[in-house]
Amino acid sequence: MASVSVAVVDDAAEVEKLYELGERLNEAKDKSQHVSDYEGIIKAVEGKSVKAKQLAAQLIPRFFKFFPSLALRAMTAQFDLVEEDELAIRVQAIRGLPLLCKDTPEHVSKIVDVLGQLLTVEENVERDAVHKAIMSLLRQDAKASLTALFKHVEIGMELVREKVICFLKDKVFPLKAELLKPQVEMERHITDLVKKSLQDVTGAEFKLFMDFLRSLSIFGDSAPPERIQELIEIIEGQADLDAQFNVSDIDHIDRLISCMYMALPFFMRGAPSSKFLNYFNKHIVPVFDEFPEERKLDLLKTIAGSSPYATAQDSRQLLPSIVQLLKKYMPRRKTEESTLNYAECLLYTFHHLAHKTPNSTNSLCGYKIVTGQPSDRLGEDFSDNYKDFTERLSSIEEIAKAAMKKLTQGMAEHNKAMSAAKTEEAKAKIKMEQQKTTSGLRICNNILAMTQPLHAKAPSFIGDNKINLSWKEPVKPSPASSTTAGVKRNTASINGSSTKTTANKKGRGDGVMQSQLVNRALEGLSRGGRNNGRGRGWGGRGRGRGYR
Repeated sequence: MASVSVAVVDDAAEVEKLYELGERLNEAKDKSQHVSDYEGIIKAVEGKSVKAKQLAAQLIPRFFKFFPSLALRAMTAQFDLVEEDELAIRVQAIRGLPLLCKDTPEHVSKIVDVLGQLLTVEENVERDAVHKAIMSLLRQDAKASLTALFKHVEIGMELVREKVICFLKDKVFPLKAELLKPQVEMERHITDLVKKSLQDVTGAEFKLFMDFLRSLSIFGDSAPPERIQELIEIIEGQADLDAQFNVSDIDHIDRLISCMYMALPFFMRGAPSSKFLNYFNKHIVPVFDEFPEERKLDLLKTIAGSSPYATAQDSRQLLPSIVQLLKKYMPRRKTEESTLNYAECLLYTFHHLAHKTPNSTNSLCGYKIVTGQPSDRLGEDFSDNYKDFTERLSSIEEIAKAAMKKLTQGMAEHNKAMSAAKTEEAKAKIKMEQQKTTSGLRICNNILAMTQPLHAKAPSFIGDNKINLSWKEPVKPSPASSTTAGVKRNTASINGSSTKTTANKKGRGDGVMQSQLVNRALEGLSRGGRNNGRGRGWGGRGRGRGYR
């Protein structure tokens, strides 16, 4: 009992002594002359009194600026308090950290570095104090604070890194308009920080950072071409388009597919798709048969989505490969296996590429399109190619019509079943079947719409957004569209220069298609999991995290 009383007295004495030191410093006109008083406050951190340590956590930051020669000792003492067992001491010490920089901004980076590590704390009140402290420093010096936070993203310990990314996503990115001032300078700075961090990220993290960069004003609608090119180059880097392709590397396949979807909005804005399309042509087509079935369709969808924005030169190079794949999925005889959703993608791609370079189809499909160029090759006989191609068109049409008949019957059965369904679970299951049937009917309708013009000796290729692909949300016609029935076609869409127009008239379904498929490609990424290799990345090829 006596020992407890002594401890209480000692505790009170420590607190009283600190109050005296604090009051003396507070009243002193030239505080720098009271070095021993400030040293006494720092020394209190080594004591046993909880209350004294809490008080020291307040006093150290309050008088910090007056004793630059003791700055290192004072900061070390405050950091020691942050690691105390007692929660109340830790919270008070954390709250005091931003005050160490109030008049000495040169310490912002160091303090934010420490606070970034503290984002892993589990107590709510402590975590809240950390969040508020970082936000306070971001408002004081956004540039230094962001640099320190992104250093954790770039090279931080795994748990700290994940917490910092979550903090950026939840607390910093939504306040970019407030924090990034002057706007252009700070947006440029954070772009450079993001780009450094992208050397080692998961797919989900990459999407988060790319969405953030897209939201910045420097990459907005009025951004010059070189800015859009910068974003495309970031995506190309993540897609590893300079790497030798290995068809057994599922991670690289997923990375490639998802990056192409992420790139689509920039293709629409005029960024070149050449690097992606050339990679597909050179590395993917030769081994396409070896691809996992569940990846084939996603890959063909990316090519279909990109095809309206291909240049004439890229279209000329890619067309032979697309015709080669088309022949595989448009069998000559109805009895051969056909995959209608693959055929839809490839026919759409074929039309858009052929629209840019129509006479390339003369030798490939036996057409007789005259442009006046030597590449027309009109003196050569490609009639066998024409016969083969049109037979395949007729075969896929028969298959599509037969499928439509079955699907229409199936839809009638689904509607009947829906009327009889009693439970919500049963209705939800039937609704899913109805959606699948609707999608199947759209695939068949699209195939028939795209094959019909191709029977001509010199067909007109579809180079506009007339065909709405089955995986895109149906585009509801605007009220104005009903008045345009007799309007003459824009000459730009006839001569193959309609890419820009199409991009500007992007339908609602484009964004839906992109987000759905990117999200599907990214699903499961948050689970992460380290693999062998050079770090964190998207999985199998050695960056540590599986893509799916």
